[in-house]
Amino acid sequence: QVQLVESGGGLVQTGGSLRLACTASGRTFSSLSMGWFRQTPGKGREFVAAIIRSGTSTYYADSVKGRFTISRDNGKNTVYLQMNSLKPEDTAVYYCAARSGGGVIYYIRQSEYNYWGQGTQVTVSS
Repeated sequence: QVQLVESGGGLVQTGGSLRLACTASGRTFSSLSMGWFRQTPGKGREFVAAIIRSGTSTYYADSVKGRFTISRDNGKNTVYLQMNSLKPEDTAVYYCAARSGGGVIYYIRQSEYNYWGQGTQVTVSS
């Protein structure tokens, strides 16, 4: 079983930055493919970013490309989401997700992930 704990959410003004962190336990972190999703009230959970096990390849939703950066530190069992140039439409609960294995593949569908964090609220004021 994998436990994921997110941190770093909060309130920021338009154009500001936040860095989310997600720390995993219960399994060797380098064996996990990782992703970030977000959800707003009344909408489904949407893909934000993904990173392969080694951290050498990443993939982003078009809505965040060029503004958000996903990275991981396998020595610290942590994946990060650096969010810059934030917009009000980025307001959401952000979830960290993990799945075992994957190799050089990244995953963008909720159904492809086995484990989820509890979520952290990000609010961008206009």
